[in-house]
Amino acid sequence: MSRVTGNQPDGTPTWVELAVPDLDRAMDFYGALFGWTYETETMKGGRYAVGLVAGQRAAGLVERPDAAGGGWAVYLAAADCDGTAQRIADAGGRVLSGPVEVRDLGRAALAEDSVGARFGLWQGRARVGCEVVNEPDSLVRNDLVAPDAAPARAFYAAVFGFTLDGNPRLPDLDFTFLRRPDGHEIGGIVGDPSAGTAAWRTLFEVADTDAAVARAVAAGGTASEPEDTVYVRQARVTDPFGTEFVIGARSSA
Repeated sequence: MSRVTGNQPDGTPTWVELAVPDLDRAMDFYGALFGWTYETETMKGGRYAVGLVAGQRAAGLVERPDAAGGGWAVYLAAADCDGTAQRIADAGGRVLSGPVEVRDLGRAALAEDSVGARFGLWQGRARVGCEVVNEPDSLVRNDLVAPDAAPARAFYAAVFGFTLDGNPRLPDLDFTFLRRPDGHEIGGIVGDPSAGTAAWRTLFEVADTDAAVARAVAAGGTASEPEDTVYVRQARVTDPFGTEFVIGARSSA
């Protein structure tokens, strides 16, 4: 699926946004990297820009003067934001803010899971979240990286009813697929004792990883050398504010 016209099933990554200290600089960087055009608006707390791919909403940038070096925030779909927030608390997580109405757009909450990783909930109304996914210049994947994966697996299974499956293609990695009750894979959990802190990581698809790395560097970011994995040719990119994320082009194999 690449175009989204309705609310996603519970637990599906449905929106990503990044807090930045300089919105204009961020728009220039991500526009150069992904070719995003923008619709801008003023929301409570500051200016907001939505990156568009072929006119469809792909991700958000929110201006906060004290923001620097944080990660892309992922929002998971919740048909009942309040009920999901209660399940988060019951499963050993914390609700940090909300649930709260965001104008007529939807209902949102910010939470922290049982291993300290933060994420949001989004109950879409006038705005469903990402309207384009799984194609170049848009969100393709979110994975939780945690020093201790076991409590995280139990937490997300309890809150969203995810099933948990290993990955035989990555036998040397502590990796668990997260699947909705309908069997659809929504992401994964990576156990990495060296990670330090738990956090959701974001992967954006690109058509050509090497070309995208060159664009990122030319626009003022930094990047690792592209590397081939069993799924994608990927690279780690750091934007001008210190935010790290991953880009990847699908393997032709």
